Amino acid sequence: MSKSIQWDDQRIFLALVETGSLSAAARRLGVTHPTVRARLEALERTVGAVLFTRSPLGLVPTDLALELVQPARQMAAASDLFVRSASGDPKKIEGAVRLSVPEIVGVEILPRSLERLRHRHPGLRIEVSLSNHLANVLTNEVDIAIRTVSPKQGQLIVRRIARWPLGHYAAESYLARRGTPESFADLASHDLIGPDRDPGDLAVAASLGPIFASSRFVFRCDSHPAQLSAVRSGIGIAVSQVQIGDADAALKRVLPDVTLGELDVWLVSHENLVGSPRVRAVLDHLAQDLSPKADRA
Repeated sequence: MSKSIQWDDQRIFLALVETGSLSAAARRLGVTHPTVRARLEALERTVGAVLFTRSPLGLVPTDLALELVQPARQMAAASDLFVRSASGDPKKIEGAVRLSVPEIVGVEILPRSLERLRHRHPGLRIEVSLSNHLANVLTNEVDIAIRTVSPKQGQLIVRRIARWPLGHYAAESYLARRGTPESFADLASHDLIGPDRDPGDLAVAASLGPIFASSRFVFRCDSHPAQLSAVRSGIGIAVSQVQIGDADAALKRVLPDVTLGELDVWLVSHENLVGSPRVRAVLDHLAQDLSPKADRA
């Protein structure tokens, strides 16, 4: 290979891997279908090998292409970090900061906290990746991650900021129709909402005993916001963070004396980023604001 490969060609390659088609990659990148095709053909000539085969289901990466995916993703993360770093004065609290948060936190908790953050630091721009999967802080895919498990990787700054208690919740409409359980055993005669295929969530449900066997769930979904929406619709009873359930006037905590445990909440960032004023400001705000004892007056 005698020619260098431009980053734009790597972006197109990565989009093709992740979308599986020329048209979908073109839509993601905001370019035309012929442009993507031409850039792919040029990239394959430069590499000297076929990167994709065609199938009825779309483009299938070759073995070589699969080897190139991780370096391309690292390049994408580095490019995004470059853009965020250049988005504001490095000595001021301004510019973009990218967060990775679990879905339920991003939907139910984070927006109110970010409103307070933006009021305090209006020069900040926040990018949020909603995912229950652990974004790679080590490769700078994100600047800060909120996690409910402590990462073990080196070069990371990890801080536990809260322990959120869990409880059972149901909609008033459900309780009016089915009655309120008076004991944990009473849940055996109620409709329960729980996880579908997520191994971690299924393990937590199984630890609650046979009543929470997955075969008993009348509504199964691995999306926690979808589970909570099902509760609000009156489908059944589910486990949720107490601070979310108690803040919703449409929900009622049932069996408040039953202890379900607590969810540890961790803030994670790369040691190379914590000296940035904008990253440090977001870290400090979240550490204070997401604590159960935070004064938000």
